[in-house]
This record gives sequence, C-alpha cells and structure tokens, in this order.
Amino acid sequence: MFSTITSGAIYGINSYLTQVEVDTAQGLPGFDMVGFLGNEVKEARERVRVALKNAGLNLPAMRITVNISPANIRKDGTAFDLPIAIGILVSMNILPADSVKDILFLGELGLSGEVKFVRGVLPIVMEAKKYGITKFIVPCDNRREGAVIHNVEVMGVRDVSQTILYLKADYETRRKLLQQAETEEKMQDEIIVPGQKNIEDFNEINGQESVKRAALVSAAGFHHILMIGPPGSGKTMIAKAIPSILPPLTMEESLEVSKIYSVSGMLSAREAIIKKRPFLNPHHTITENALAGGGRIPKPGVISLAHRGVLFLDELPEFRRSTLDILRQPLEDKKVQIARNYGNYTYPADFILVGAMNPCPCGYYPDPNKCRCTPFEVKRYMNRVSGPILDRIDICTEAPKIDIKNLTENRINETSQQMRNKVMEARERQDFRFQNTGIMFNSQMGPKEIKNYCSLGLKEQAILERAFSKMNLSARGYHRIIKVARTIADLEKEDTIKSIHLSEAICYRNNDQKYWC
Repeated sequence: MFSTITSGAIYGINSYLTQVEVDTAQGLPGFDMVGFLGNEVKEARERVRVALKNAGLNLPAMRITVNISPANIRKDGTAFDLPIAIGILVSMNILPADSVKDILFLGELGLSGEVKFVRGVLPIVMEAKKYGITKFIVPCDNRREGAVIHNVEVMGVRDVSQTILYLKADYETRRKLLQQAETEEKMQDEIIVPGQKNIEDFNEINGQESVKRAALVSAAGFHHILMIGPPGSGKTMIAKAIPSILPPLTMEESLEVSKIYSVSGMLSAREAIIKKRPFLNPHHTITENALAGGGRIPKPGVISLAHRGVLFLDELPEFRRSTLDILRQPLEDKKVQIARNYGNYTYPADFILVGAMNPCPCGYYPDPNKCRCTPFEVKRYMNRVSGPILDRIDICTEAPKIDIKNLTENRINETSQQMRNKVMEARERQDFRFQNTGIMFNSQMGPKEIKNYCSLGLKEQAILERAFSKMNLSARGYHRIIKVARTIADLEKEDTIKSIHLSEAICYRNNDQKYWC
C-alpha cells in the first residue's frame, strides 16, 4: 500500500516542503530509501525499524520503499525519522490515511521510540503556513518554537506511542491532548525560572566620555565602531555595554534572528524565540569557517548568529588577517554567500561590528615612558588590520589612559537607560524617514537614499570637500561620513545636517589617519 506524509527541510536559512512517499509490498524483504539523501537520512532506516519495534510494532518481512521528494535537492539531518515511521504505519493500515491529512511531521527517533529535538522547526512552520498547512506534530522540545507562529496548531510528542494515540483520537480528544501539553509547559515554567544574563551598564564606566559618545552614535545608527587605546582603558566594558542601549528587536527582526538560531539548532526547548539582540564575542583563534559559516553541511557562522546584534572582536590585530578579510563582503552586502557542489547558501549578516585594539604590540604607543616598540613593529602590528576593513568601519575613536580622578571622584554617570532613550528617539526619526523603504537604520542607506535624505548646505559641502581632499577619502568613506553625520543630527533632533554634525563625523574618521598614516 502507498502513503504520503508531509514534512519539511531546510536549505541554508530557507526551508521547503517535502513529501515522504512510502510503499510497502510483498516480496524480498528490504528497506530502500531514495531522493538525493545525506548519510543522516539514509541511517533513518535502522532508527525507524528499531524505534517501531520498541514501541510494540514489529515490522513484518516485506519490501519497504521510501522516496523523499523533491528528489533534485539534497536532504540532510534527522527530522525525517518520524514522518517515515508514520508513513510506514499508514501503509500497513495501522493508522488511517485520513488521520495524517494536512499535518506536517518532524522529528528524530531514538531507538527506544523517543521523539528527539531537531533543528529548523521555526522556518519550516513559517514556510508551511504559506501553503495553508496549520497542523504540525513535532518533538516536545520543539513545540514552543513552532507555536511562535500565530494561528497554527502545534502538538509536541514524546514518543511514537503518543504520536499514534494522538492520530487515532477524535477531534475533541486531540484538543484535550494539545491543551494538556500546553498546561505541562506552563507548570514547568513555574518550576524553572531562567536566569538573566548580566549586562554592563554605562553608569558603571567612569571617564571615557568621548568613547561613550561614539558608542551612542554607533547604537543610534547601527554604525560599525573601532576603539583604540592602551590596556585597561575600558574598551571591553564599553563594548559589552553597547547591547544595553540598542533598541529592542521588532517582531520581524526577532523572527529573522530566531530562524538563524533554529537552523543552527541553538534554540532551546525553553527559548522559543530570540527577544534580545545577539552579542557574539569570538576568541581571536576562531577559524574562517566558524566565523563565516560553512562545513560539509553548511551552517551559519558567528557573523550570521550576530545578525541584528553586535559582533565584538576584541584584540582585533590578533585575529589572522585572512580571517578578518572574510568580513569584507558581509560588512558591505549584509549577507554571507557559501558555494558548495550541491548548492549555494546565503545567510543574513547585518550586525554592528565593534572592534577593540591596542595601538602597538605592548599596548602603550605613543607613550615614550612605557612603549618599547620600534616604529617598524608598530607599523607591522597596525597593518594586520587591512585598509579595506578600516574603510568599512564608520567610527574610529581613541580610548586614552584613564586618569586617577575619574576612578576616585564621586560622579553620576549617564545610565544605559538614559542613553537608550536617546537612541530610541533617534530611531523614531529614522522610522519616519525610511517608512515603506525597507531601511531601518541610517547605516543601511545607499547612494540614492543619501542623496534624498542627507542634503548638505554650501558650508557643509565645502567642509566635506576639504576633508575628502585632505584625508584622501574613498567614495565609501565619503558616504559613511555623511551617514554618521545624519545619525548625529538625529540624536540632536535636527532635520538637516549642520556643520557641527559633519565635523564630529569627520573626527570619527580622522583617528584611523593618525595610526595608519
């Protein structure tokens, strides 16, 4: 007998629907699987056979053929175990064909019959809803993730036996089982309270007012920022405090980020959706594949996991130059493209790059009392960060040595909440300016938007022309100065860019001239 079960798979960050076709027939016993399958999918035959046996359902000696379509796209992962098992049971008349109609199945099977966590449930549910599918059976650990999407019915199952019980039940019984699963989740929430991560607050940072100002501008316009200064000057603390002043994720952004974490298998059973902007701080020994993504089965890398959030690279020159240069395309195009023999994958990568570095190997240049580096050593150290990367960084600011007065005197610093209020006001101005354009922040403007929204007066144009000539700016650097100036004007609640805003933006660009001259 023949049966068809609806399932889904992921391709990069996107997803598509699949049909698991199962045929059982008399003849030489066998279990064949076709459809351009990866090794994990091919191994499903043994997991399914043993899982059904341990659930009290021994497969008779028969020929089983499974096809997963479309057959021209490679399938990987373990999410097809449950739909294959259900397809076999329907083919053997253990389950009625009507019981699986218009239901999408996902889940990995353990040998005991347990239905285990799988990755990619959120994007698959989102895609299936577009085609009118509103009922899903997924592992218990994935139920919250699928239920994030409105107007869908997601049943989380623990094992094969519970799945069969649910499919054989009538409508009212199914509703009760679904409500029971939701109640168990709520009871678990009351028992286990997730801990809150500590976030740095700007009121704990004394001094470095100019760097705090640069961080405020960076957060308001989503601009990349680089901090240069000696050890202990507060660069890392400021970087870790930046998430506390960023605007909250919109629902659309939250779903974008959650899709990436779902595809990566990093959404836990208790965290159905990412509600805070990501903050990634990789070690300088990170590999190119780990940073950009890739592998035999491509997965998102760190720069995609930082999408809509912050990617903090501490001790920037200590990263391999080849690793840093991978950032060139993502910083410009806001995406990562990975090519493999069996397909091309595109992952989003729209993040704030926050870099921190010392001005020389010992960290104290140009202090003659402490620095013992030769000019050649300083130049070689600074040149580890290539010119194309620097050209893509909007704000470069200097973090000088902290004065003792800043540490000992009692002073009231501006809190992160106060700074965040300023960021939110600037964000509201940007929302109004870019409505119906798909742009969220000033940093995302292209030449066309700069021309439309960043007109300069004669005085301001003259200032910018002098800076362009004196600083030997590229066209990219020219445009980035204007975008930063537009953000500064938004923070000052000004509708037009004035000379004071432009001068501050040029100063943020001038610091890299000091160290990379």
